[in-house]
Amino acid sequence: MKRLLLCLLTTCLVLSCSKEPKNTKLTGSVFGTSYSVIYASEVDYKQAFDSLFNMVNQSMSTYQIDSDISKLNRNESVQVDKHFIKVLEASRKVYNETNGVFDPTIGAVVNAWDFGPQGGIKNLDSLKIDSLMLSVGLNKVVSKGNQVIKPHGAFIDFNAIAKGYGVDVIGEYLESKNVTNYLVEIGGEIRVKGINVEKQLPWTVGVENPNFDGKQSILMAIPLEDNAMATSGTYRKFKIDETGNRYAHIIDTKTGYPSKTNLLSISVIAKTCMMADAYATAFKAMGIDKVKSFLKTHPELKVFLIFENENNELETLALNNFPKE
Repeated sequence: MKRLLLCLLTTCLVLSCSKEPKNTKLTGSVFGTSYSVIYASEVDYKQAFDSLFNMVNQSMSTYQIDSDISKLNRNESVQVDKHFIKVLEASRKVYNETNGVFDPTIGAVVNAWDFGPQGGIKNLDSLKIDSLMLSVGLNKVVSKGNQVIKPHGAFIDFNAIAKGYGVDVIGEYLESKNVTNYLVEIGGEIRVKGINVEKQLPWTVGVENPNFDGKQSILMAIPLEDNAMATSGTYRKFKIDETGNRYAHIIDTKTGYPSKTNLLSISVIAKTCMMADAYATAFKAMGIDKVKSFLKTHPELKVFLIFENENNELETLALNNFPKE
């Protein structure tokens, strides 16, 4: 009898050991881009993900005419949800810390330059820009509970932070289901937890080359552990004027004109993808020297810069112990 029990126990152990851990991978489209979620569970959460994506869109999509933010921008009375409030408060934090460089109320000016969800203004001149700039300033937006009050002409656009927030929403949902090993990616914005159980290794993510022709290639691959990474670049979304000058979609919140910068790509690692997304956008407009100075008092942010030097050659700069390959 003991020999039989021993045989059964040995068989069970062998079967248990032979069952290798598996990941589930779900992909799809959201926020005008694609998403990919890899997690260590056999449960299919796609329906739940789609529901969460719909909630975020209904709250903050400027491309959805019946969303809370679209109604607010039309100066309609609306009770915003918890997602909106959370992103608004995070935006205030980055707005204050960057002295207004990051400002979601620049949306009307972004539209005017034809970089936003609404059409651009023909024959845009300094008088029109000055007029639009009168309503810019997140400090002019007041929230009381679920009620948000803004200047009549202000156009709030969370495009520079909402995608990262969407990544966090999915990550937090998985954690609520006790999934402790996952990678969530939406349009290049990433959040990871634990490890890749199939490889029994930390998650590896890529930093792209800044290719103006639209082709995708990886400059380097880095390990990412229990953190989020967002990348903002000027090499994908830009315009060329009649004289051949290239200008980026990042609008200077102080002047209302496109920012002039030699920074092509900024990758930021932070605890949440929402904050990484917002800071990556702000750093594009700040320039290298201001970014370096800012990071001295923000050791929690790890940053990788790709820029053009005086000879129009690409250079890179890793700050605050940004991980290497």
